[in-house]
Amino acid sequence: MKILMVHNRYRSTSPSGEDRVVDQEFDALVAAGHEVQRFERNSDSIAAMSQAKKALVPARVIWSQRSAHELDGVLAMWRPDVVHLHNLFPLISPSVLRSCQNHAIPCVVTFHNYRPVCPSGNLFRDGAICRDCVGHQFATPAIRHGCYRDSPAATVPLAIANVAHRRIWQSHPSAYIFISDAQRRELEPAGFPSARSFVKSNLVPPVLATNPGDEHVVYLGRLTESKGLRVLMAAWDRYCETSAPTLRLAIAGTGPLQEEIASWAQTRPSVSVLGLLDRDACAKLVGQARTVVVPSEWPEAFGLVVAEAMAAGVAPVATAHGAFVDLITDNVDGLLYPPGDHEALADILVRTEREPEWIARLGKEAKVTYERRFEPSANIAELVNIYRFALDNPRWLESASA
Repeated sequence: MKILMVHNRYRSTSPSGEDRVVDQEFDALVAAGHEVQRFERNSDSIAAMSQAKKALVPARVIWSQRSAHELDGVLAMWRPDVVHLHNLFPLISPSVLRSCQNHAIPCVVTFHNYRPVCPSGNLFRDGAICRDCVGHQFATPAIRHGCYRDSPAATVPLAIANVAHRRIWQSHPSAYIFISDAQRRELEPAGFPSARSFVKSNLVPPVLATNPGDEHVVYLGRLTESKGLRVLMAAWDRYCETSAPTLRLAIAGTGPLQEEIASWAQTRPSVSVLGLLDRDACAKLVGQARTVVVPSEWPEAFGLVVAEAMAAGVAPVATAHGAFVDLITDNVDGLLYPPGDHEALADILVRTEREPEWIARLGKEAKVTYERRFEPSANIAELVNIYRFALDNPRWLESASA
């Protein structure tokens, strides 16, 4: 099958699991014998633009005629069987949906976040879950609060785009992929037809467990408030108060809270702040952990780190909301605790230290869960079946009439 993957990569200074998912899916499709090409734009390119071109980026968020024209050329020359859309923000835009229609090529879209109903994409504002814009015609609350980059002006194009593209999103794709059932439920108000909707977990390659069960507790991800770092810090302090700590906390990543976290860690010998690691170093860190903590305060649409921990046979500890309740069976293949409850997380850390056999047993079950739900060959077979559905149910005739 000939597949064109369309994706706008995130800034290298703000790495995203979405980029990693797209890369892993690309590699697995090629390994399975499919002919795959990429149509990509990179947000790093914005920094090198002239001021005049930077001023036009908000317009490209709403409708990028340039991206549509460039994709037209690729579709005309290569003629893929199916186009798979991932992140289109900010340089590609839904203009490419029209290109697929014009060339009578079915498209499949994977939603990686909540942007169709929330301009910031994470249903999180001012330290709490927020659904103020969900179900409303126009995201006025998001503009008022400056939900994207703390800027009302930067939020406006996203709010306009959601209104302007609602009909094309509902009519043009032949299939929609949600990465968890929790995400599918959150996006129901966007009106995506259920007959063309599928839930397929992200693909997660195997992770080598080089020294599982050592004394490290690992956090891996963006250093932001929505990721629950302040809850993790409070829980670690509580753990250190109630036990002579033998566990060590390793924090890897970068983000707005990195200076605050570095300052906190300086007075805590049991904490290491490792900064931004490459993919191999991240995998090695996870593979050596006793447990991996994912304390997100926003309701994550999937939680790639949870599945990567399971791939290494390491029990994940995560907040009991969002996709985590779909991914983890509490006290079977991981542990869940109430969002924001640092004392509950501290209690888990204490038990993790005192009962290494218990947490290791959960890790073994986590590996079983990974092999059943996230193993690459089964995941790619599921994706190809969705592509076949799209080929059998093309949308361009109905979309054109709409």
